[in-house]
Amino acid sequence: MSTQVPSPRPLRAERVEGVGVMTRSDRLSFGVAVEELTSAHLHQTNLCAPFLRALPVDGLAISTLGVPFGTETICASNAAAARIDEIQFDLGEGPCWDARATRRPVLSPDIRHEANLDWPVFQRTLGDTEVGGIFAFPMLVGSLDIGAVDFYSRMPRALTLGQIEDATTLVGIAARQVLRRVLLSNTMKPDADDDRGYSRRVVHQATGMVLAQLDVSPSDALLILQGYAFSHGQTVREVAENVVARNIDFTSELN
Repeated sequence: MSTQVPSPRPLRAERVEGVGVMTRSDRLSFGVAVEELTSAHLHQTNLCAPFLRALPVDGLAISTLGVPFGTETICASNAAAARIDEIQFDLGEGPCWDARATRRPVLSPDIRHEANLDWPVFQRTLGDTEVGGIFAFPMLVGSLDIGAVDFYSRMPRALTLGQIEDATTLVGIAARQVLRRVLLSNTMKPDADDDRGYSRRVVHQATGMVLAQLDVSPSDALLILQGYAFSHGQTVREVAENVVARNIDFTSELN
């Protein structure tokens, strides 16, 4: 596990000589995208579409990666994005895996011509696909590694710092939505423990402690408790009791 949640600095340089640089996302479109992603769980809407509204990319895929949520594409905006995901899944290498491992964005503005990449097989396997640049962002919820969002552009181009910040914000919202859907699909609901003496009070108390530790909203604090329980094979009540007993401190979990 990483020693801390790093700031969203890319692993690779933002500017590449001879590569076009995108302008900052339109603020109105970005605001709409934030609203759409934030309310996606209320309507079970597609998670990929808001990104295309806000960021000048040609496609993207959202995926869970590895333990504990499995490796699966949650959504892909088009066939090319799905194919990029599939190649990385098959090879076990690529920008999405690096983004998950480092918990930082991995930016390849001209992937076909960049030397010394950590994933040469992936680079070669892209073959004749229309991919110029790939930008992978990790999906994180507290100390949980959910997966990654891979964006691609048909032509080589770089993201501005503003667009990296916008993408990081949107990916953070999407991570919480993906976690909600994964937990729902596995029937990981707090009420499931009610007939076994489940105490809502201890969960409420633990939620408040996580809220204070991580400076997140109450709903996100509860989501973190649920995700931790799922990933560690425990019930939410068991995790809550350990949080209240100070056996689990999510501040130290991030360190």
